[in-house]
Amino acid sequence: MSKYYIPTNTPEDWKSLLAEPDKHWKTGYSAKALAYCWQEANGFPKSVKGVFKNSGIKIFQDAEMLVAFPEYRVPLPGGKRASQSDIFVLARGNDQIIAIAVEGKVDESFGDTIAKWKLKDEGGKKERLNFLCRELQLDEATIDHIRYQLLHRTASAIIEAKRFNAKNALMLVHSFNQLKENENEGFQDYCQFLKLFSKEGKMNSVILAKNIGGINLYFGWVRGEEKYLKV
Repeated sequence: MSKYYIPTNTPEDWKSLLAEPDKHWKTGYSAKALAYCWQEANGFPKSVKGVFKNSGIKIFQDAEMLVAFPEYRVPLPGGKRASQSDIFVLARGNDQIIAIAVEGKVDESFGDTIAKWKLKDEGGKKERLNFLCRELQLDEATIDHIRYQLLHRTASAIIEAKRFNAKNALMLVHSFNQLKENENEGFQDYCQFLKLFSKEGKMNSVILAKNIGGINLYFGWVRGEEKYLKV
């Protein structure tokens, strides 16, 4: 992965960074909605700021974006495919650095469950799963029902927190799906994941899951504005 990054000036600049631009860059899809929302804000969008402010967690209440990287890849052991966050953000709040892996959603799922992912014939899966479980301090025997994307996206936030010497890591889902909590399948999968940390998932909230090796791991779910589904 290159250590050089080219600034974006418009949301359309984000399109070329996608793995499959023609497939994913469409009105009503998360990639386009997220790009227009965040580029327009030139910082944390209003919906994210509101959740941060109401979180009751000091480092988020006054959080300032320092730098953000669309379609940010974090290499993982076991296989060639990296964990690609829709946006990776370094922020500062209460004089502390926060590493944030942002996952945009509309109707998309979080991919295969771990059980289904393990069935696919690709090398290095055992090595990767062992690594992810060590990073998140999870028991591999308890995660077959969890969506694989949630696992590696959260690990990438921890990995980058270590790399930038941040004491805080946040895996943030920015969803433009307007369904209620009990109707949103993606949100229900998110809640199942948080149960591994003995936490209850809630929309428009940020929670502290646990401290992992000196890094405070947080989870957040923000509902984005519906207008970005129409851009």
